[in-house]
Amino acid sequence: MVSISLCMIVKNEEAVLSRCLNCLSDIVDEIIIVDTGSTDQTIPIAKRYTNQVYNFTWQDDFSKARNFAFSKAHCDYIYSADADEIIDSANIEKFKTLKSMLLPEIEIVQMIYDEKGTVSTVLNATQELRPKLYKRVRSFTWIDPIHETVRTDPVVYDSDIVIFHRPIENHTNRDFRTFEATYEKTHYLSPRIFTMYMKELYRWGDLKALERAANIIKDMSKKTEFSEDRLSEASIILARYHRLAKNGPEFMKAALRIFTLMQGTPCSEICCELALYYEQHGDLPEAKLWYINAKDETEPILDIKSGKEIPEKALLRLGDA
Repeated sequence: MVSISLCMIVKNEEAVLSRCLNCLSDIVDEIIIVDTGSTDQTIPIAKRYTNQVYNFTWQDDFSKARNFAFSKAHCDYIYSADADEIIDSANIEKFKTLKSMLLPEIEIVQMIYDEKGTVSTVLNATQELRPKLYKRVRSFTWIDPIHETVRTDPVVYDSDIVIFHRPIENHTNRDFRTFEATYEKTHYLSPRIFTMYMKELYRWGDLKALERAANIIKDMSKKTEFSEDRLSEASIILARYHRLAKNGPEFMKAALRIFTLMQGTPCSEICCELALYYEQHGDLPEAKLWYINAKDETEPILDIKSGKEIPEKALLRLGDA
């Protein structure tokens, strides 16, 4: 049986930390908690479960904090958890079985990350596979019988263990500040980070967050040649911002740009934005047409809900309008 270190970074998690650690304490062999500046009872709660509680000065960089936590681990594998996650009893048993049977060549185990609580081994609109368990020390192996090379791709196992994400408060403003601080420091966002930023903005960004993002997009466009994918993501966010800001001409400019980038077929998000635009202007038949397009004729880029759940609910709301 392998051994597992639990590594967590926390800040002001007194409301949820015990809930999370109660789920994991019988699975893991070591608990490492890195606090980044709590002012509540997070640290005393953590010390009930482990004597490995460390202080780390927050640097607007989750990777630095997680790397520090990982550096304190001693077991075969590291399990990375957030304080607002839950594992139910059925999935605790699955996790224990995995631990007892895990093959040493497996370097990463992915688990089903569930945002709403739909227990299923089949991924649905609220679930995605995420890497959660990592081999602490990676060995390198020569492969191929001729022109041999060292295998650099990790061996990944997709488990059916479900992790439930259950925040009791919204952390999106904190996340937006981190994206913004990263750009302010480096004047660069990698394609992966840019996409994550755009996804979070589309799902949860208010007018102020969207305005700040629009300024970042404008500044980035002066320094970097965007790929078509990045341009499409940026255009969706700009369209949403200008719609909420009631700037019709700029909204239409951003929305129509998607048609060019995607060779005449828009994405579900832009169809939803056009539908909302017409709905806000009282043209309900036109709004319904765009909701139907979002549901039946297009694919999402940033949020899978824009291709199903959002237009379906809107069409039910509009009814025979």
